Amino acid sequence: MAILERFSDIISANINALIDKMENPAKMIDQYLRDMMEDLAEVKRSTAGVMAEETRTKRLVDENQAEVIKYTDYAKKALEAGNENDARIFLTKKQELENVGAGLATSYASAHENAVKMRQMHDKLATDIETLKSRREMIKSKMAVAKTQETLNKATDSIASTKGAMTSFERMEEKADKMLDEANAMSELNMTPIDEAKALEEKYASQGSASVEDELEQMKKDMGL
Repeated sequence: MAILERFSDIISANINALIDKMENPAKMIDQYLRDMMEDLAEVKRSTAGVMAEETRTKRLVDENQAEVIKYTDYAKKALEAGNENDARIFLTKKQELENVGAGLATSYASAHENAVKMRQMHDKLATDIETLKSRREMIKSKMAVAKTQETLNKATDSIASTKGAMTSFERMEEKADKMLDEANAMSELNMTPIDEAKALEEKYASQGSASVEDELEQMKKDMGL
């Protein structure tokens, strides 16, 4: 039976250690769970057959033992009746049944051992499946939290990047303002100083000179015109 050949592997498998070694537990657990469910279904089918064989061989053993006891009693009764030859025949039959019984006992022992193994595999697989299911939900929850955290990290990085760009822009704006202030200051320094005395001279000079009309009227007066 193929499933019995895997008995040692299934029984010795450490499901928690296996999960810890998985590169992507969230995906691999689902596949492993499907495989184990298939194994469990096969174990159940095989267990039914093994248990039936165990029951059949046990019944044959019991019937054989009953026959051995029966012919042993017949041999005793034959001796009590003084029929030693009949007792010999009964004992011969008893020994034949005992020889057959030895083979039946071997078959029963094998069937019983297989039934025990099948039940052990069934219990182990059922337990491992429940462990997988609980670990799967826990791992998927952790994966969801991890993805959310990753999204938050990206958003934080984006905000930090934007803040850095704004800081650079502000530094550039400050530099531009400084350059403009320096240019304005340089322009003021390059302007020709105003000569206040010269400005006043022109003012008063214009006030002291007569207009052309005034000078013409004075000339006509002097000439008697």
